Formats: sequence, C-alpha cells, structure tokens
Amino acid sequence: MAAWIPAAAASLLRGIRGLPLLHCVQRMFASQTEGELKVTQILKENFPQATAIKVTDISGGCGAMYEIQIESEEFKEKRTVQQHQMVNQALKEEIKGMHGLRIFTSIPKH
Repeated sequence: MAAWIPAAAASLLRGIRGLPLLHCVQRMFASQTEGELKVTQILKENFPQATAIKVTDISGGCGAMYEIQIESEEFKEKRTVQQHQMVNQALKEEIKGMHGLRIFTSIPKH
C-alpha cells in the first residue's frame, strides 16, 4: 500500500492556474474580480459606443473562463460571427491566458 504524501495531496487541491481551490471559492462572493474589471475596461476602450457591458468570471473567480455580454452600435450590420471576432480581437492578449470565453453580442434597440 502506498503511503499518503502531503506534498502530492497539495497538488490535488490546486485549482485552475495553480490557485488554491479555497481562493476560487472565496472569489465567487466578491463583487468583481480583477480579471472582470480588466476585461471590462478593455471592452469599454474598444467599444466606446457600447450601451451595456457585463463581464462575469464563470470559473469561480480563477480567471480561466469568462462570459461577456456586450451591446453596441458598432455591431450594427455585422453578422454574429463578425461581432464575436471583433470582441476576440479586442481581447486577443487576455484570451491567451483563458480556457474559455462565452460571448453574447447585441445591437441597442431604440
């Protein structure tokens, strides 16, 4: 029978990106994570006509996966795939460190 090694067990208790799972759970209850704030700011800079931007860390606060909802006139007369490409382009550097991204785009209704 193999001996239980605390150091080996510690690696099992690590979350995404090596953050402790407890850290991930604690971040679930915070108002907005650093990652959410950063992504929101980048989107505001790249979509100045946006009437609504909502960024949610859906990885529990670890920054591995985000859901983005953005409403902007800049999407007018563009297909959904083009709208999503615009968001991906704006976040190209941040996406490198993510495992996933959900994007929902829309045009403001007047």
